[in-house]
Amino acid sequence: MAISSCSCSLPLWPGHFDPGNVAKARTDLSFVVRNNADKPRNCTVEPRPDLLSTTTGRRGAIGMGLGLVKLVAWQSWVSGAAETAPCELTVAPSGLAYCDKVVGTGPEAVKGQLIKAHYVGKLENGKVFDSSYNRGKPLTFKVGVGEVIKGWDEGILGGDGVPPMLAGGKRILKLPPELGYGMRGAGCKGGSCVIPPQSVLLFDVEFVGKA
Repeated sequence: MAISSCSCSLPLWPGHFDPGNVAKARTDLSFVVRNNADKPRNCTVEPRPDLLSTTTGRRGAIGMGLGLVKLVAWQSWVSGAAETAPCELTVAPSGLAYCDKVVGTGPEAVKGQLIKAHYVGKLENGKVFDSSYNRGKPLTFKVGVGEVIKGWDEGILGGDGVPPMLAGGKRILKLPPELGYGMRGAGCKGGSCVIPPQSVLLFDVEFVGKA
């Protein structure tokens, strides 16, 4: 797929964007729009030499190897299917909507903790405006203290009917304007904005863990 990119100095990371204090939004980004579909993983199994001493042992080892290949492939397929399955959003009283694609198995974040998270940010029309995956590095920030937009703090820490994310989890967040960049929008120049005012934002968030 063709890749298009443009670089610009914009306060567009999910940093605290206060319409009355633009200076707080503090990171320049390079935006790259591309297809991030996961590549299929190959599985190989090498039979143990000590299981190949007899014809029966050889056949058993081969059968075991094939069985393991099938099991690993099936587990990979189930994991991929779970992530691509339709995700039904639940709307919290705050207006934040969320859906867990993958429930993590690690600890939840603590307010004020320095954590790492990968994300893809999109407008409601599906247009990608930012992706940490494309930069090859997760975002590092203190959660719950206003370093990121409100929808992120609530979507990761939980509260107001939203369960906290666990490390290793992947969640879809749908933010109303008041939990995103509000009436000001972001990346505005010459009458055009990368994130228009009053935009509903969609984020695919992966909570990597503490930094």
